[in-house]
Amino acid sequence: MESIMTIEETGWIYILSYCGAIGLILIGTVAMVIYHHLIRIILGLILLEAGVNLFLITVGYRANAVAPILMGDQVPVAMVDPIPQALVLTAIVIGVGVQALALALVIKTYKAYGTLDTKELAEKIAQESGTHLIDGIPVSLPAPALVRQIAEEKTP
Repeated sequence: MESIMTIEETGWIYILSYCGAIGLILIGTVAMVIYHHLIRIILGLILLEAGVNLFLITVGYRANAVAPILMGDQVPVAMVDPIPQALVLTAIVIGVGVQALALALVIKTYKAYGTLDTKELAEKIAQESGTHLIDGIPVSLPAPALVRQIAEEKTP
């Protein structure tokens, strides 16, 4: 026996799916921007990817539709779009690869610098490379003699 969803049930599925997708995207983005620990930034990236995948699946959803598999002369009235599903499968595989690469880089970073805090990393990298920190960002500044020489060349 086939169960057909009502319009109200279908509407709630759409609303909850879109709200869940947008919520995951927002939480992931906020986590990537606010936190200074590399593992938490990667977890934010994972949440962001999950939100985008849920959004793509929701876009391709059609209530009371069937998979687009044709058998014989049977042609269903409503079929689900398979393109978003294929895109999400590809995105999941790529996401796992990105996460593995990010975790490998985090391990190498921890072994090299002994910390996963981005502020401490910026300070250590600045000390190591001989640059200066401006607002937590390593910046290479020219030598004072070079600055004077450039200023003298510009004055008539």
